[in-house]
Amino acid sequence: MKNTNFEQILDAYQLVSGAKIKGKKQDEIFELGIYDALKRGYTLYPLEHGIKYDDFSVIVSEKELKTNFLIEGSKAAIAA
Repeated sequence: MKNTNFEQILDAYQLVSGAKIKGKKQDEIFELGIYDALKRGYTLYPLEHGIKYDDFSVIVSEKELKTNFLIEGSKAAIAA
């Protein structure tokens, strides 16, 4: 996960399945799963050395994601 830029989550449109999420205060990296409407949150799976661990997950609300987490910056190049 070297040389990756993480940025603040400003909008729910940034929260797409498969995005890499990092805590603001810790260096753990997660992969964002799908939104679970019944639990009112997004599923986060631990990611270590590029391997996603499906046997453990955490449900996090959108508000908590915006407050306590960063998302991997977009890799799309902007044409000038």
